[in-house]
Order: sequence, then structure tokens, then C-alpha cells
Amino acid sequence: MSKTTAIFNQNHDEGPWYKHRWPWLLMLGPFAVVIAGSITMWIAVTQQDALVVDDYYKQGKAINQDLRRDRVATDLGVQFSAHYDTPTRILSGSISNKAKQAIGDISVRLIHATIPEKDIVLLIQPDKAGHFSVALPMLDLGRWQVLVENEKRDWRLNGIWTWPAQRSFAIEADEQ
Repeated sequence: MSKTTAIFNQNHDEGPWYKHRWPWLLMLGPFAVVIAGSITMWIAVTQQDALVVDDYYKQGKAINQDLRRDRVATDLGVQFSAHYDTPTRILSGSISNKAKQAIGDISVRLIHATIPEKDIVLLIQPDKAGHFSVALPMLDLGRWQVLVENEKRDWRLNGIWTWPAQRSFAIEADEQ
């Protein structure tokens, strides 16, 4: 047997392929992709898409009604301002209008940007001067959409509150 044949046989007589680490190392990448793809598929199938609207046509029609409510708020000149006191967990503020009409009970909805289960609805009964104070649990950090409307849902105000960057916020009806 020649030297070349002896070296060749010496390199390949170390055992079967599965006893070497390089084939396993090379298979690790595709295996990781298969596992990650399976996990992604499981998440996609089991979790609900909170941002997708089931009946977009009805919501599109409802937008026109909401725009009418925005115009009513503008005509009345409604203004809402609030301050959140963290130690006492109290949201206090005032609501007024330029028409000097009685405000009545108010609903304030704090809408979480991505998780509907974290939305908060506050029922506020302002005094005759329009001042109010209501308990509010500790909020998650982030951007909250604020929707203020009267109990009859004749008008509404929309705004954004970035908590905790803003301790206070104000929403005014758009000027015409």
C-alpha cells in the first residue's frame, strides 16, 4: 500500500458520519429555522388579531356619524383638560363649552394603542363649574387615545395622551 492510500484511509476510517460534529453543526441552522417557523405559525393561528376589524363596511358608515358629532362639538366649542396625579391616582380637570350649555355626565374612554382589553372607561359627573375628579388606576406606559363624549352621545372630542411624558393634557374642538 502506498503512502497516499494510507493517508486517505486514515482520514476516512474515523467512523460513521453521525459521529462527527460538522454535519450536526451544518444541520443546526435549517433545524433552527424549522423550529422558529413552527413557533411563528402557532402564534399566528392561536392569537387573535386585535387590529383587524371584522366588519369594515359598518365601521366606515359609522365614521360619517362620528364626523357629525365632531362638528357638533366644534359648534359648541367644547374644551376638556385633565391632570393625572400619580400618588393619589386621581384624574382631575375641567370641561366647558363656549355656548355655556349644561354639560351633564361625561364618558371618557382611554383607548390603548394595541390591546383592547386594557381600554378604560370613566364616567364623570362634573360640577356646575365643569370641574371633576375621578379615580384612575395606574396606566401602562405609552400612547393613549382619549375619547370624550356626553351621555347622549351628541358630540365627542378626540385626542392623544402620551403617558407618562404628559402629566396633563387638553383637548379642544377644532375651530371652523
